Amino acid sequence: MIFSPTPLQGSYIIQPQRFSDERGWFARTFCGDEFRQIGHEDQWVQMNHSYTAKKGTIRGMHFQHPPFREIKLVRCTRGKVFDVIIDIRKNSTTFLKWFGTELSAETMNMLYIPGGFAHGFQCLTDDCELVYLHSEFYRPGHEGGIRYDDKLVNIQWPEEVAVISKRDESHPPLTENFKGI
Repeated sequence: MIFSPTPLQGSYIIQPQRFSDERGWFARTFCGDEFRQIGHEDQWVQMNHSYTAKKGTIRGMHFQHPPFREIKLVRCTRGKVFDVIIDIRKNSTTFLKWFGTELSAETMNMLYIPGGFAHGFQCLTDDCELVYLHSEFYRPGHEGGIRYDDKLVNIQWPEEVAVISKRDESHPPLTENFKGI
């Protein structure tokens, strides 16, 4: 695997290397030894799989409050998405900065998201599926969210918004008083 740091410290785009022959291909998408080299020591405790039907749909921007901040590893297994993270770590030099990258089933690339980030994505094709590994269990009552169109963050989504859940649309806007998690 090739780990390429993003502009937001601790996050990486990961490109698995495919080995092909007449049967098809093989790729490793996780190796504890390789992940330890980027400082990942946590255990994956939960894996989620999402399906989104319509191009332009946005899911996000989600996070969990301390002490349940989670590390995520996200991979698109069908279609193509614009995957976005926001640094919401207290005192981070990139606080409230965002980064977005295309993830697709074709490229097999993944995004490693450290704890203290909000995460979401927009479908660039119909019929998208994502698989997420989490370092923390889902904790009802500890989840948080940032509006997809928050003015303080100003994410530049590549498509018009086609569908967004009432929950994701109802996150209050951030204020200057937001200090992070």
